Amino acid sequence: MAQGDTVDAPTSPPIEPVDAPQQRLYNSRVVLTTYPSQLGIDPIPLHWGASTAAARGPVVVSRSQDTFGKRNAIGAGGGSYCIYRALAVAIGALAPNHRPDFTMTEPTHQIGPFPAWSDPEKIVSMDPWGHATVEHYGEFLNQGVDVRPTIAITKAHMKLAEIDDAIERGFLRRDGEIVTEAGELKVVKVASEPVWYLPGVAQRFGIEESTLRRALFEDTGGMYPELITRPDLKVFLPPIGGLTVYIFGDPAHISDPTKRLTMRVHDECNGSDVFGSDICTCKPYLVYSIEECAREAQNGGVGVVVYFRKEGRALGEVTKYLVYNARKRQEGGDTAANYFKRTEFVAGVKDMRFQALMPDILHWLGVKRIDRFISMSNMKYEAIVNSGIEIIERVSIPEDRMPADSKVEIEAKIADGYFTTGEVPTGDMLKEVKGRNWDEIAH
Repeated sequence: MAQGDTVDAPTSPPIEPVDAPQQRLYNSRVVLTTYPSQLGIDPIPLHWGASTAAARGPVVVSRSQDTFGKRNAIGAGGGSYCIYRALAVAIGALAPNHRPDFTMTEPTHQIGPFPAWSDPEKIVSMDPWGHATVEHYGEFLNQGVDVRPTIAITKAHMKLAEIDDAIERGFLRRDGEIVTEAGELKVVKVASEPVWYLPGVAQRFGIEESTLRRALFEDTGGMYPELITRPDLKVFLPPIGGLTVYIFGDPAHISDPTKRLTMRVHDECNGSDVFGSDICTCKPYLVYSIEECAREAQNGGVGVVVYFRKEGRALGEVTKYLVYNARKRQEGGDTAANYFKRTEFVAGVKDMRFQALMPDILHWLGVKRIDRFISMSNMKYEAIVNSGIEIIERVSIPEDRMPADSKVEIEAKIADGYFTTGEVPTGDMLKEVKGRNWDEIAH
């Protein structure tokens, strides 16, 4: 096709015509992609790693009429929720030209800026200025450019039965600062959507940027052709889940070297975290880390839990359940010896979280040292330490917190090299560690 590839929309009418307003959503020309030298394409300058928000420039990804030619990023805002926005527009529930009213949406707490925000190698998977759209890019908003926040900061109370238990046994106390008289935890929350600086992401994984772009194009079904046709656009907003940070105590203490920091980096496990499945230790680890973070805050330090949307080791919940079935049905039962093997048989790889991008959020928070890191994951530990952050102590989950059926996972991980303060099981020992059989979980 010619430059600025377009195709004519089908001329035959739909079988069930929809109302006229929906029919007028788009004109008859479909812009499949754009090119750097195309007429009307003049992206707003974007200098990743610049020293200030103004020098860096806003991230602009919208295809709205007023913004289309000024876009300096590939993809769509909203992370994985961009698809639901498209559906809302298609059915007439949301006007395609809707612009948010950002009145009174500013952050509840000041975080940063820190030196890492202007280091193009320290932060490559999020926009460090994504929470300050109105503050720094109001001029562009006033000109009609569709600039959207990718970070939001708020505060809340958390009410958990496990925290009630921690108070009851004297582990936490109602101090009015961290734990209210009603037993609720005071927390500062940060939500962040992914914003990838493609050269930095490629460098982090030790691959060519062109290889990364091609893989992203191919394995999303060709969803974003500009990954191929717009090498001048270096920023990509992928349609994946983001992360949430939960801060217990004063956020300013995170970057204060005189204050202790307890932290957990947790990857989503819906079955355990939300519904209490006992085949893994995810919820026990999460609850334990929340308790430890709150206690650190009560002792004058600060606690942080970072929650990533990487369900099933980023393999997804369908793959995870297929693996569960294979584990329970295999000859000899669900043994620790075959724990990773079953995952590899189904998914082709045992883990796709690839923690190389994970430390970005820690650098955004100003973390220089973690006094207590609650995790047994070597992958997370090495990613953090290799990014320049010191970890003083590694903390694993106490034995009495582990559900019986989760022993398969824990022992397999320890044998595979995960951190432990206890005994490392041998091959023969792994064969003896078994989970429930199907007849023990029949419905």
